[in-house]
Amino acid sequence: MNESFKKKLLRRDLLLGTIQTLPCPEITEILCSAGFDWLFIDLEHSTLNSRDAQYILQAAAPDFPCMIRVPAIDEIWIKKALDTGASGIIVPQVLTSEAAAQSVKLCKYPPEGIRSVGVARAQGYGDTFQEYVESANKETVVIVQIEHIDAVNNIESIVKVSGIDCLFVGPYDLSASMGIPGSIDDPSVQSAISRVTSCAEQAGIPLGIFGTTAESVQPYIDLGYTLIAVGMDTMILGSAAKNIVDQIQR
Repeated sequence: MNESFKKKLLRRDLLLGTIQTLPCPEITEILCSAGFDWLFIDLEHSTLNSRDAQYILQAAAPDFPCMIRVPAIDEIWIKKALDTGASGIIVPQVLTSEAAAQSVKLCKYPPEGIRSVGVARAQGYGDTFQEYVESANKETVVIVQIEHIDAVNNIESIVKVSGIDCLFVGPYDLSASMGIPGSIDDPSVQSAISRVTSCAEQAGIPLGIFGTTAESVQPYIDLGYTLIAVGMDTMILGSAAKNIVDQIQR
């Protein structure tokens, strides 16, 4: 039996992933066979819906870890995403400890949380129902995104919330919230990220981050970030296409 993704995450193994935004199972198969450790399925900034997410999970290699980023801290979105069989949830725009605690509660069955009990793909359509509900609270990964200056200002209280498995920094939204969208290398943005890094390390919480290129995430890997998402399907396709054109037209 494969070791759980959560165990690897909490052990701080380096886990390299990428983002899928297109509802195409062939893309999923290609990304899963490329050597990535996990797949970031984005329902926040793409046109993907819950059904698309399930199709992506079905196309993924057996037991390939898939995290679904839901559009918001919302009970319906989170329970639907988990019932598709996702390994975990990425919650965007978590600004306070109260929002972080609510995110955890929505991902956990009672008595640890308030997730409602349904029968869907995650529960083997009923065939593995009891096995799933007994292990879900332990195995489901809860990732909260720190991508706003308000979250940075509240980071000391956020890291105290029990049940958070990883803090995932969103540098682009963070820079936008500071009035300098896209300027992720600005000293003020880097200072904010450093504050998050320090608090997470003190609390013993793994760190993750998104970058557009391998080069952009390497400094964070050197700092101890282990849940890494590099690029996305559209960017990878566009970059490869442009590279072909550039080589021929040179």
